[in-house]
Amino acid sequence: MSTDAAPPLELVDLDVVYRVRGREREVLRGVTLTVGPGEAYGLVGESGCGKSTTALAVVGYLPRNGRVTGGSIRVAGDDVLSLSKDELRQLRAERLSMVYQNPGDALNPSIRIGRQLAEVFTVRGIPRAEALTLSHNVLQKVQIADPESVMQRYPHQLSGGMQQRVVIAMALANDPALLILDEPTTGLDATVEAEVLDLVAALQAELHTAVLFISHNLGVIRKMCRRVGVLYAGRLVEEGPVETILHDPRHPYTVGLIRCIPRGGVRKDHGRLDSIPGFLPSIGEQPDGCVFVDRCAIAQSICSTEEPALQRVTPGHASRCHFHEQARDTPRAISEDSGRSLAVDRSLEPLVRVDDLAKTFVQHGHQIHALDGVTAAIWPGETLGLVGESGSGKTTFARTLLGLVEPTRGEVELDGRRLPGQLSQRSQEDVRRLQIIFQNPDSALNRRHTVRRIILRSLRKLADLKGSAAEQRMLSLASEVRLAERHLTVRPTQLSGGLKQRVAIARAFAGNPRLVVCDEPTSALDVSVQAAILNLLVDLQADEKVAYLFISHDIGVVRYISDRIAVLYLGRLMELGPADVVFEGPHHPYTEALLSAVPTIDGGGRDRIKLAGEIPSAAEPPSGCVFHTRCHRKVGEICELEEPPLVEAEEGHLMRCHIPLEELRQLQTAPREVATA
Repeated sequence: MSTDAAPPLELVDLDVVYRVRGREREVLRGVTLTVGPGEAYGLVGESGCGKSTTALAVVGYLPRNGRVTGGSIRVAGDDVLSLSKDELRQLRAERLSMVYQNPGDALNPSIRIGRQLAEVFTVRGIPRAEALTLSHNVLQKVQIADPESVMQRYPHQLSGGMQQRVVIAMALANDPALLILDEPTTGLDATVEAEVLDLVAALQAELHTAVLFISHNLGVIRKMCRRVGVLYAGRLVEEGPVETILHDPRHPYTVGLIRCIPRGGVRKDHGRLDSIPGFLPSIGEQPDGCVFVDRCAIAQSICSTEEPALQRVTPGHASRCHFHEQARDTPRAISEDSGRSLAVDRSLEPLVRVDDLAKTFVQHGHQIHALDGVTAAIWPGETLGLVGESGSGKTTFARTLLGLVEPTRGEVELDGRRLPGQLSQRSQEDVRRLQIIFQNPDSALNRRHTVRRIILRSLRKLADLKGSAAEQRMLSLASEVRLAERHLTVRPTQLSGGLKQRVAIARAFAGNPRLVVCDEPTSALDVSVQAAILNLLVDLQADEKVAYLFISHDIGVVRYISDRIAVLYLGRLMELGPADVVFEGPHHPYTEALLSAVPTIDGGGRDRIKLAGEIPSAAEPPSGCVFHTRCHRKVGEICELEEPPLVEAEEGHLMRCHIPLEELRQLQTAPREVATA
């Protein structure tokens, strides 16, 4: 029976197994943690460590082949494992809610938002008319300005941020004692992510709801949580206050995770990202000693034979390591300097040049101006980072460059030669020179084919290699992207996310491309895998002198790998310049807002600048400066009536803003109260 004094969540020695190929394989082993009233507790670790399994066990949604074999789960005092189906359903309706990573999958595409939200109330016996009123109120609570309109829409008619707000509204409608958030902002832009996180924090404070926050983004965990637990191979290996864990980690695995993150303005030419060598143990593998022993740089003989207990380091801080006092001094897995030149020679002609590029789509009789007069260049061996919110035109720009979308106006040049607008009209050599790495390798790789066949097929089509020459080049490519020979005989579904992305990179490099478009290539990856992929891309760039167009909403990743930054907003190029200059400022007010939205593990930095509303429709862009409807530095009527030209504010640094550069510099170095007024 629940009591108000009981913790919202209490796990004691939780064991979970999955039955795979006739054998029960342990996924969680003796996990013990407590989330107190009104507390936000973070759970971090690589994919496969057991984070989502923990959440599914708590809400009773384990897959059919999964079951709890030991320990206990209590939610607000109720023993979840002893509840009947009806009692568990009642618990979910009244005391427990969960928000998933992809809001699009959590909403029924064939039912209007209002009806879906009303169901949360009607299942509790509330009359439909009252349920609709409550639905309207809860949408207002999650800061949706026009609830009546949103309730009449289908999920696909909402942006990702709006969808996530609706899902959060559904989760909070029953005023739960415990809210579980499983990677709720992974697919969102920095500005939308910041809005969602601020919303969750405000609602948690208002409702005094406890939160279990699962994420691989340690910056988000630092912003949202007071305590954090680190899972590895189903074991809780470290637990403590967030600030303590991030700045004084006492387990080699935690140290490795933190070192993988691009931080402190580190750039690819200043040092390589550290990574965690090796791989997670296979599901169900039960080592005699420490679960991390095979990947640990400070392991000794005792680590292979005796599993360490979760030992107290300081009050509230515990580590499952025999040598936790030495963990902070864990040697780096790789050298900081690759020893290869990454300098870009701009005395050469640009590799790719786009001039006055524009694309207008026609949808339901409306003209959608996805791109409007973009002019830019990319030099051999250079990485141009492309940033902006969803709807800013990043993907349209990339597809137009590749010929997947024909431009309405403007042209694309490769090595000084104009390329046909349509891919079907380009030569095989043109196709070979421009390749792409997609965000999701699952949808980009044929799951029926082995890795060997996938790479060989690209070699035959792009490089015209056959027989032993193709086989030799395939083995060489696999070695370059760090794929072992055993990986070549399996299908993509049998590989981890990081290994799948390595296969996608190998396929893109099969024809020795001159430019590779990297479309969010690391956004779905854990920080350890992300670091390995970024290092790989930098190594390949140094060896092959290939150029990248790197698209990402992860500002830290963009800053690490990019030589120059291009900022798009509503199809316009708002800023373009060297990465150091753009990030350090002065920068365009839109860039300033983007950078302020990024949570970091170091703390400090910028206070967030809240932009007004969402990005306007490309069917009816605002007059004058297209950013003026949201701009926190709008200077007056000129912003509404005249579109500023893209001018060189300083050498190599272009900006589209009515405010002079020096005035921007003064504004952006003034106290933050002035900036957010």
